[in-house]
Formats: sequence, structure tokens, C-alpha cells
Amino acid sequence: MSVAIAQRESIPAEYLAPLQESSHLLEDGQALRQKLTDDGYVYLREFFPRDDIMAAREAIFRRLAEVGEVEEPLLEGIYSGTSQRLEKVQALGQDLGQFWRSVSETWALRRLSHGRQLHELMDKLLDGKSRAQDYIFLRPANPGKHTAIHCDYPFFTRHTDTVATTWVALGDVPLTLGPLFVIEGSHRFQDIIDDYRGFDIARDNTRKAAFPQTPLEFARQRNTRLLSTDFSAGDIVIFGMFLLHGALDNIAPDRRMRLSCDVRYQLAESATDPRYFGPDPTGTTGTGYGELVGATPLTEAWHVR
Repeated sequence: MSVAIAQRESIPAEYLAPLQESSHLLEDGQALRQKLTDDGYVYLREFFPRDDIMAAREAIFRRLAEVGEVEEPLLEGIYSGTSQRLEKVQALGQDLGQFWRSVSETWALRRLSHGRQLHELMDKLLDGKSRAQDYIFLRPANPGKHTAIHCDYPFFTRHTDTVATTWVALGDVPLTLGPLFVIEGSHRFQDIIDDYRGFDIARDNTRKAAFPQTPLEFARQRNTRLLSTDFSAGDIVIFGMFLLHGALDNIAPDRRMRLSCDVRYQLAESATDPRYFGPDPTGTTGTGYGELVGATPLTEAWHVR
């Protein structure tokens, strides 16, 4: 594994380990479910065909190139260092949320996030007919971006706990580009689970979902490790609502961007949250796609995503 930086701290080898791949279990639903229970995640390499991933990647970066944020050749995902997103979107009579929704609803991406291949896998993992949330989290990350430790429970469990997140690598994402990491064994940290139960981020805005510790501080305090890898295009990681995770710093020296997305599935029989389902989902806080970090014009500033 290559070097990993989290919130500007280099992660020593004793606190970093690779994710364990489960591609050999793909046809065994029971084994996949047991893996998810035991490890808190399921990692499948090159789950999606590379050509399909590259089609989505090119379509998304083409939209970002139109607002001056990505340079040619598009598939390389080179950050321009500037942005004309705000002025160009306003010139079209739109706002940033409308623009980001249109990018997030790109057909080449939706055929992956909501297509039969992932749907059938989620049926196996949830042990029943599944349904994808319509609202997805598309994440371009230029150099300097990272995500602090958090879990998904406060965001997505208002109506049901049976929700799973699928993280998709929309291109090759080595450690230097700031991919997903998970905290080993954190789905069994009962004190944290008990503390988070009942926490709804939109209803309790006095509390933050992210942890104040850096990933390295947290790993030392809990005697655990960060799990990640040099991801290939089409890799996916699926995890539940209590697994702690984040994203490493993008430290790419050549201004390359990390591109990934999160899509969440739940049992189809469970009640749906109108914030994430339907033709016009309102998002976590009710302001639609404009609330997402992806809707913000890309800048070079270091900040938590």
C-alpha cells in the first residue's frame, strides 16, 4: 500500500491495513451477509465493468469542464485550479443545487447506481427485495479534500435501520487520491452505537455527526486501524449505518481528482424517507442537492468534506 494521509497526518503502518476482498463470495448471499455482519463491510473489486465506469466518469467530468473546473483529457480528472461554476450556472437562470442535481442524475451514472447489477447484489445483502434511494451523493475531491470520521446512522435511519451504503470508485483511486477508509471493528463499538441511537442530524442541529479526533488519534485511542486500499475503477464497498468511515486526504501531486459516489439501499417493504425518495427529494436538511458539498464550486482550500 502507498502512503496514506488523513487530516494532514501520515498514518503509520501499524495503524493502516488493507480492506479484505470478498469477490469470491459474490454468488453466495448467505456468506456475503455473514461477511457484512462479521467485518462491518463487504469489499468487491471491479464489480462494475471498467468501460461503464469510464463512461460515467467522462460524462461527469465533462459537466465540470463546462464550468471551468476540469481540464482535458477528461478521463484524467485534472483539476484546473479555478471555477466559473457560480457565474455560469447563474447565467443559465439556475442555482447551484439545480446544477448539481443535473450532474448527479447523469444517465451513465444512474445506470450503475440504480441498475440491475447492483440491485440484485443488494437483494442478496439485505436478504429481500431492495430499493435504492433516488438521492445520491456524488463526490469529486480535488487536492486537499478529506472527510472526517463519521457514521451514516444520523442521516438515513429516520424510518428504518435496514439501510446500507454502497461506495463506488468512479475511476482508479489510489491512497494518494483520498479514497474511502473504514475504522476496523467500529460496527461493534457499543458505546458509540448506544450514543448515536436516536440521533437525527436534521432534528438535532446542536450536535455534529463527525468525530472531533483525527483518524490517527481515534485509531490510537481505540487500539484499532484504518482500512483502505488502492482502489480500481468499479470497486465497491458496502457497509451499514454504524460503521465509522471517512476519506483520506487527496495529496495527488498532479492535481488529479478523486471521483466516487455513495448510493443507499433499503428493504423495499420498509417505509421510505421523502428526503431521499421520489422525483424531487429534498435531501437531509430540506434544501435539496444544494446542501451537498459537491454542489459547492471546487476550490483549493483544505476543508472537511
